[in-house]
Amino acid sequence: MSLSAARSRILHAWRATLGGVTEQPMTPEHSSGTRLDPWFGAYAERAHGMRASEIRALFAVANRPEVVSLAGGMPFIEGLPLDVIGEAMQRLIRTKGTTALQYGSGQGEESLREKILDVVALEGVEAHPDDVVVTTGSQQALDLVTRIFVDPGDVVLAEAPSYVGALGVFRSYQADVVHVEMDADGLVPAELEATLTRLESEGRPVKLLYTIPNYQNPAGVTLSLERRPQVLEICRRHGVLVVEDDPYGLLGFEGDPLPALRSYDAEGVLYLGSFSKTFAPGYRVGFVIAPHAVREKLVLASESSILSPSNASQLAVDTYLETCDWRGQIKTYREMYRDRRDALVGALSEHLPSASWNVPGGGFFVWVRLPEGLDAKSMLPRAVTGRVAYVPGTAFYYDGRGAGHMRLSFCYPTPERIREGVRRLAAVVNAEAELVQLFGTSARPDDDPTDVEIPSPDLA
Repeated sequence: MSLSAARSRILHAWRATLGGVTEQPMTPEHSSGTRLDPWFGAYAERAHGMRASEIRALFAVANRPEVVSLAGGMPFIEGLPLDVIGEAMQRLIRTKGTTALQYGSGQGEESLREKILDVVALEGVEAHPDDVVVTTGSQQALDLVTRIFVDPGDVVLAEAPSYVGALGVFRSYQADVVHVEMDADGLVPAELEATLTRLESEGRPVKLLYTIPNYQNPAGVTLSLERRPQVLEICRRHGVLVVEDDPYGLLGFEGDPLPALRSYDAEGVLYLGSFSKTFAPGYRVGFVIAPHAVREKLVLASESSILSPSNASQLAVDTYLETCDWRGQIKTYREMYRDRRDALVGALSEHLPSASWNVPGGGFFVWVRLPEGLDAKSMLPRAVTGRVAYVPGTAFYYDGRGAGHMRLSFCYPTPERIREGVRRLAAVVNAEAELVQLFGTSARPDDDPTDVEIPSPDLA
């Protein structure tokens, strides 16, 4: 099987994932202006900016069993005590089934909101249950926040790089995303100040700062304790609301959790949390902790969108928090993910010393800088042909940067699979580096980007 044929089949699979429609050959009818989508002209303007993320497009091939996926940030659900949880869920349906299977409150069940405060108290957050709005995952929380604050053309600041799912939300609401640089200690306050000052001088006021302060996705860095009040003070002076997205805050590998930004400033920070990483993403339970007036707007926006979050999911999480050792489970996850991080970092040191990377103190991700001249996005089809997958850095920038980086996830594969995946990845990277030396580019002279084939299972 030729390399160009392999690339063609991979691209074909990606296109199919981007909405269930594969690209059709150009015909005279198409070329004369007839569209594949007869409703193209009827869409709202904001719909034309929507696009599938590079991670979603990758799943079609990355989830094949012969491919070691270092791409998706899926928690290792097999690490849960599924027998104990199963029994608890059976009791829930027997005793509260008529409530769990019924409509609920638009703000969320009060008993769960009370328990959410027990969880966030580990990061120093103090609030009242009325301050909490339960959402369908923290992704919906981010959508609701953006909907009530952002008009088309408004500026949203985001770290460079930033979470691909957040960039998709901002794009769908036609925000203008401006990145602010980070370093090993997280968001750089001087860069934040300079960016805000420049935008104000250009007549472009900023609505939101979106930040993941703990074990950031994708860069894995953590905002230092020294910088946390500095960032908040800068945003307070410039009248910018901070959106703190904190899915990984309890998954640090050393020491106690750091204080959340919300613990410093209850009025200037919207805190977004989730049970997807510390319990189970399948229940899709997240939440926002917000000032009173903002909370009212969030509830109205949520009710207009979904009426109410799932009672069954909420009561399942509520039951888990009440009857299971959730603190012990978080400790188990921390130890397990630390071992997997060490496996990934150790394998990179052994097999790919020409690259550079961070060593995250928690979370799910390592951010890798490739040797000079390599393009992670153009290299990806050849990596999948080599039976390993990652996410190219371009997915995490609004402005198209990041080609020289890749995000590697260590949360789901076993340490043995991680080491094997890095070994395969190193072979691809080293081959690409040789091409750069020979041709000055990572593209092979005979590569045809429209002609690709997915490796078959017999390659395993």
